[in-house]
Amino acid sequence: MTDVFNKVLRPRSRISRNGDMKVRRRDLGRQRRRVGILFMLPAFALVAAFLGIPILQAVYYSFTQWDGLTATWVGISTYTHELQYPIFWRVLENNGLLLLGIPVAMLLPLGIAFLLNEKVPGWKFFRSIYFLPTAISWVVIGMVSLRFFAQQGLLNGILQGFGLGFIHTDLLSSERGALLAVAITFIWSMVGTNTIIFLTGMATLDNSLNEAARMDGASNFRIFRSITLPQLQRFIQFSFIITVISAFTALFSLIFVMTEGGPGFGTTTLEFFIYQSAFSHSDYGTGAMLGVILFFMMAVLGIGQLAIMRNKD
Repeated sequence: MTDVFNKVLRPRSRISRNGDMKVRRRDLGRQRRRVGILFMLPAFALVAAFLGIPILQAVYYSFTQWDGLTATWVGISTYTHELQYPIFWRVLENNGLLLLGIPVAMLLPLGIAFLLNEKVPGWKFFRSIYFLPTAISWVVIGMVSLRFFAQQGLLNGILQGFGLGFIHTDLLSSERGALLAVAITFIWSMVGTNTIIFLTGMATLDNSLNEAARMDGASNFRIFRSITLPQLQRFIQFSFIITVISAFTALFSLIFVMTEGGPGFGTTTLEFFIYQSAFSHSDYGTGAMLGVILFFMMAVLGIGQLAIMRNKD
């Protein structure tokens, strides 16, 4: 009888022990979450104080006519009026045209990173040269570009030296030409950053795949297209996000030094338009409203990118 009794009780004791272990693990998980939340509260409070509150204030002032001292509530009409303003759409068009340079700002560093990763002769020297733009401020880059693209600048001097003086350029004097000069400068300034991103990604790849492909007779281009690119997907996505955000939010100093948004509104981006509205025309309500629009655009871009990455995972 005792043997039968023990056989009957043993499975039940094991079941009870497993149940106790699950309960303990669940309790431990809850305790860890509580501790994590507790440690997160100070950082959350700082972020809310220095970022959340100003963002909420900007949203509030975007519905007002605000001169910096007094704010009069006008409601949604601030947005509807701005959406009917032709200059607003011209500014967004300039941003859209700058986005056309993003493929070049990514493909060029991708090719450079591939060559540097292959340890071509002088690759250490060239790596330092391509990294140089990331160590220079946008103001210095803008001043150099201003002198390069000027009517009596370095570009025309180079053309004159090669016997092409009849191709006399003055890009900064026309709206589309000035925007092209800004786009070229922007692409050059992003070469170093994106090259570093792609070099970092290539350093994490499994070289055995490349060696196996070379043994099978694959060319370098085939290896790059079929093996390297698929493994760099996350780094390409990160580079794309950084480049798009820079095109929308990092060109103020560059445009201010090179063109001041002109000629006309030829190089005025949404970021620069916020400055003009708020500080040049003292219309802080419109500046806040444009800032909210820019924030919403960047938030949609970031959320969309996160959704794409999660779906691929």
